[in-house]
Amino acid sequence: MEWPTFSGKQSPIEQLVELSHFYGSDPRMVIAGGGNTSVKDDAHLWVKASGYALSNIPAEGFVQLDRAALQKLLESQLPGERDAREEAFKQAIMAARVEGDKAKRPSVEAVLHHLLPGKFVVHSHATLVNAFGCCDQGQELIEKILSDAAIWIGNVDPGFVLAQTIAEALAAYQKKTGRKAPRAIVLQNHGLVVAGDTPEQLKADTDWVLARLGDYLQKQPENPWGTEKGKLDAAQTQAQINLLAPALRGLLADGPALKIVSVDDSPAIMELLNSPQGQSVAASGPLSPDQIVYCKSFPLWFEPQVEQAPEQTVKRLGQAIEKYRQAHQCDPRVILVPSVGMFCAADDWAGADAVRQVYADAVQVMHDAARLGQVRYLSEDFRQFIENWEVESYRRRTSAAAASRGRAAGKVAIITGAAQGFGLEISQGFVAEGGVAILTDMNEAGACQAARQLCDQAGAGRALGLAVNVASTASLEKMIHAVVRAYGGFDVLISNAGVLKAGSVKTLSEKDFDFVTAVNYKGFFLCTQRAAPVLAIQRLAKSDYFSDIIQINSKSGLQGSNKNGAYAGGKFGGIGLVQSFAMELVEDGVKVNAICPGNFFDGPLWSDPKNGLFMQYLNTGKVPGAKTIADVKRFYEAKVPMNRGCATADVMKAIFYLMDQAYETGQALPVTGGQVMLH
Repeated sequence: MEWPTFSGKQSPIEQLVELSHFYGSDPRMVIAGGGNTSVKDDAHLWVKASGYALSNIPAEGFVQLDRAALQKLLESQLPGERDAREEAFKQAIMAARVEGDKAKRPSVEAVLHHLLPGKFVVHSHATLVNAFGCCDQGQELIEKILSDAAIWIGNVDPGFVLAQTIAEALAAYQKKTGRKAPRAIVLQNHGLVVAGDTPEQLKADTDWVLARLGDYLQKQPENPWGTEKGKLDAAQTQAQINLLAPALRGLLADGPALKIVSVDDSPAIMELLNSPQGQSVAASGPLSPDQIVYCKSFPLWFEPQVEQAPEQTVKRLGQAIEKYRQAHQCDPRVILVPSVGMFCAADDWAGADAVRQVYADAVQVMHDAARLGQVRYLSEDFRQFIENWEVESYRRRTSAAAASRGRAAGKVAIITGAAQGFGLEISQGFVAEGGVAILTDMNEAGACQAARQLCDQAGAGRALGLAVNVASTASLEKMIHAVVRAYGGFDVLISNAGVLKAGSVKTLSEKDFDFVTAVNYKGFFLCTQRAAPVLAIQRLAKSDYFSDIIQINSKSGLQGSNKNGAYAGGKFGGIGLVQSFAMELVEDGVKVNAICPGNFFDGPLWSDPKNGLFMQYLNTGKVPGAKTIADVKRFYEAKVPMNRGCATADVMKAIFYLMDQAYETGQALPVTGGQVMLH
């Protein structure tokens, strides 16, 4: 993100919003919504409210506080016992809100922001600065590199104690140097604080700190963790990811919905995992409060055994998770697998991605801190304080309250043929009901564009666009693996991709017949074949879990279609596959059903002006006496007792019915407006 252009016409709050977005959008400075910012005048402070991310915080995301009340709090004597002190501090901060009970909850560091002399304050968790802050030689290095332009603050409880400690350090600094404040404050294990009377001054000081520290780090030796151990080959690694991620979705589930699991095998992660010191480094503890909050204090280390049968691996993984629970009284959120990658688990994609970002950042901090000296982890006492701190419990509750709701909440669906038409609208309907939609299509650009639009509307990670050719095993395997890497697996496969070449049995070319059959019939077979192993592993990990494979068939799969034999034959065959697959896959907890929609007149299959069915049927003379597309459309509408074509909303109701129905498999559900009735 480019540095904003600040003007005198902007209000201080407008400038603060721009400043927050700039630093909040830079993963080198802020990750997973962490950090906080503020602006103040003589009487009031506006500070980030709890639960907002700097990258997109609006003006109303800041809480206005009375600075006189904050100063009184800073000078007060709170109870010495931690729990009592924190409760008193929370009540005082809340009482300092100008709007009282109507206001949001302010950052716990509000008093820190108040006492710094600069008008603007940015508290970031810069990765580079944290490398020094998490090094046992950090204080000496900061004093050596930044001299008296910075203050080092040792590890103390955040909030009230931190504010008092900084106030004392500032007083000592002013007495020693004659200056009001340094250019920066480096917090041990907790980031960087910079203040300035203008955004430009704040940026200049921040850039100066980063440049000086970056130059020093660059001169230090690389590879602090030693020579890498042996690795798996690409095929073995892919097989392990396709096994472990779906298993973790089920093993870590604490309700009907499975977890979302994100995979990271970036170079920095793999350097740690394949290092002889990797396990001991990972087990040494957390580096920062954010790591505890997002990732829990310790990861789970799990050794892969590629020769082991999937059932044995899932059992062994389950035992490892149970042992972790006994030791830590919680589930792991980070699972480290040497030679394979890091697996990050949460209730939704945003949560899993936050875990991934925070732990990946911690790995980079550990790596660079080890280049500078020895890594300094948080003390056991401080770790337990953060784990049980009410402020962080509140942040977790706020995040959970924002979770998606709807009939598809907690579900990940792969939809084929989703770049346009029925598939696109099914994807939109799935996301609207709280689910995640994987839009797959031969038209990769169209699928990706549609997915981006859905994410813009519903939030990051709520949709993903991928290329696929449903008639190609290799293409399907690549797509399935991409889904597993991003989400850990999926819950629903909606086999929607279909093509139609109308024509008489007397004249239809063999090439066109093969094309229709390859996509509509063979394509459904291959989709099911590639999807079934992932769904089976999830069931293996959670014995009461059911998943769904739903073929979007057609009314032409229930009755023949004149001069449309290739299409109807493939759809008839699809119902045969549905019934057969349902009988076989029920042992894996997979329900297999078909939906047989009536004519979707408004979609491109029918309405495309060049290749749509209305045009094809007009050209082939399928509708006697029809002279225009409108004649063909009226002819087909008249066949429907409901006197209209099928709409996506009709199909979505059927999809959700089949997903909700725990006692239905092998069925072909008509959605035809009465045009086709089952016998």
